[in-house]
Amino acid sequence: MKRLMTILLTATLATLTMSAMAQPSTTMQSRIVPTKVEQHRDERLAQDWGLNTDEWLRYRELMEGPLGTYSPNLDPLSALGIEARSDDERQRYAELQVQAEARRVEKLLAYQRAYDEAWQRQNPDMLRVNLPDAGLNKNTVTGNGRTAVFVKENCQPCAQLVQRLQTSGTPFDLYMVGSRQDDVRIRDWARRAQIDPEQVRNSTITLNHDAGRWLSLGLSGDLPASVRQVNGQWQRQP
Repeated sequence: MKRLMTILLTATLATLTMSAMAQPSTTMQSRIVPTKVEQHRDERLAQDWGLNTDEWLRYRELMEGPLGTYSPNLDPLSALGIEARSDDERQRYAELQVQAEARRVEKLLAYQRAYDEAWQRQNPDMLRVNLPDAGLNKNTVTGNGRTAVFVKENCQPCAQLVQRLQTSGTPFDLYMVGSRQDDVRIRDWARRAQIDPEQVRNSTITLNHDAGRWLSLGLSGDLPASVRQVNGQWQRQP
């Protein structure tokens, strides 16, 4: 009986030992799989921005530090350019960003053209309100050479300014502050301000949601405001 107990105890210990030896292998496999998945994800994201994996990892490290705290939504090229370690690096990221921005604008304009065509087919007699810019911030507000006019509701001087510009034949983009992304609100305001529907249809005048654009420009003074971008700087117009 004593011999049998010894045999059983020995067998149990052997089983436990083998199980313990096998456990690290299982744990190691469970760790390897997520690591490989993460590596593939990093490679894909790096390629999307024209970067290599090392540059992408540096971007992630930068965003975990003070830069990420001050600018949590900073894109990879801007982050790497700001924290460039040499003039060559800075120039490389600047060129990559110009290329990326050109591709983004091209896609945006292509979609805007498709949207305009669809609107004209479905609502030929209704004033069209343009889609707001996505992810708008101070660094991405760029001018197109036209006058931008910022207005708000219950503002008689706003309507007077728009009428004056319309009468002079000046093409302009109208942005309504506080529109709450409500197209009807802008259309009603445009009718009350007697904006010519034909000038809206031919894009001499465009109607737009402000979507935070006015605040992002950082200009002082109340509305209405007629502004243009001059030498890269937004300035009020008389």
